[in-house]
Amino acid sequence: MPKIRKPLTGIRVLDIACFIAAPYAATIMGEFGADVIKIEHPNGGDPLRQFGTKTELPYQSLAWLNEARNKRSVTLNLSKPEGASILKKLAKNSDVICENFRPGTLEKWGLGWDVLSKINPRLILLRVSGYGQTGPYKDRPGFARIAHAVGGLTYLSGLPGEIPVTPGSTSLGDYMTGMNGCIGIMMALRHREETGKGQVVDCALFESVFRVLDEIAPRYAMDGFVREPEGTGTVNACPHGHFPSADGKFLAIACTTDKMFERLTVAMQRPDLLEKFGDQAVRLGSRKEVLNEVEKWTLSMPRHNLIEICTQSGVPAGPINSIADIFGDPQFKARNLLKKINVSKIGEVTVPNVIPGLSDSPGEVTRLGPCLGEDTIALYQEELGLSEKELSELREIGVI
Repeated sequence: MPKIRKPLTGIRVLDIACFIAAPYAATIMGEFGADVIKIEHPNGGDPLRQFGTKTELPYQSLAWLNEARNKRSVTLNLSKPEGASILKKLAKNSDVICENFRPGTLEKWGLGWDVLSKINPRLILLRVSGYGQTGPYKDRPGFARIAHAVGGLTYLSGLPGEIPVTPGSTSLGDYMTGMNGCIGIMMALRHREETGKGQVVDCALFESVFRVLDEIAPRYAMDGFVREPEGTGTVNACPHGHFPSADGKFLAIACTTDKMFERLTVAMQRPDLLEKFGDQAVRLGSRKEVLNEVEKWTLSMPRHNLIEICTQSGVPAGPINSIADIFGDPQFKARNLLKKINVSKIGEVTVPNVIPGLSDSPGEVTRLGPCLGEDTIALYQEELGLSEKELSELREIGVI
């Protein structure tokens, strides 16, 4: 059977960024066929290599293995003129560069858009930073935690009246911005098909967070309403939240409409609740009483029984899964969401598989994060024609 050509086959990406946001955009492209060259500082490489759980291999953390999948690694010190010169040569035959330095850093190295676009007018430059390339905050450092705070998500997280909590313990804003960056690159590639010209894709971490806050912006503009933390529920619907079960676990139940609540009362075998609280406005006004009734019911049986009953009655419900639950969940298995890859000297490593699924040209994970600089010699010799002597000289002055 012939190998399926992936959608981004023939696209070359230079990933000169670090940690998660911009590199994640490159990772997505690599999963769908792009040739992604990870360009790292020769002294230790991307700091993500040492972030999170260490493995038997130096500079090969589990975070790195997962997030740098499908990439080739070469070393290059961009702050040195010789390193900047090599990047310019690579940029000439590349389609995309992904970077996430503070605004002005590339310009300081002589690698700003004004320079790169002249070298390759078809080039697309993804620029990711905490606050974007413009505005009074553009020079401030930014991380996902800060983006969650500035973008308005952290304020909404936690229980009313208590200190806001982290919206999950992952770098959510980084991943969201990486996806937005990838979308921007796809749009720019489509524009290039029409015009022959590349462009800059400017992504800010806090903007990705702000964009997903439901109706909060138009509501505040309309009547000044400030949504506060809502704990496990929401001001817009009831019962709509998280509930404990008899076996010490938790599940989520969603009743956004009167019809959904009617189905829940059937599942609970409580027609009296439908008669009393059948209207959403009434339920919202009697939130505490409604939630107490639902919680008494959920505490009466194990979680799996509750979900089975809800499902049979057409009530949206699901387990609040730990990662241990996920590894045993048949839906994750059916969707092939856990991919096992063998890594030399480490063994089998399980990572989240590629999404989204494409029926005719799906992406795939071909290998996990590479060793630091493992492709340096081959790439620079084969593509740039550098000799052993030239490579040795570059190594001596700290360029590679």
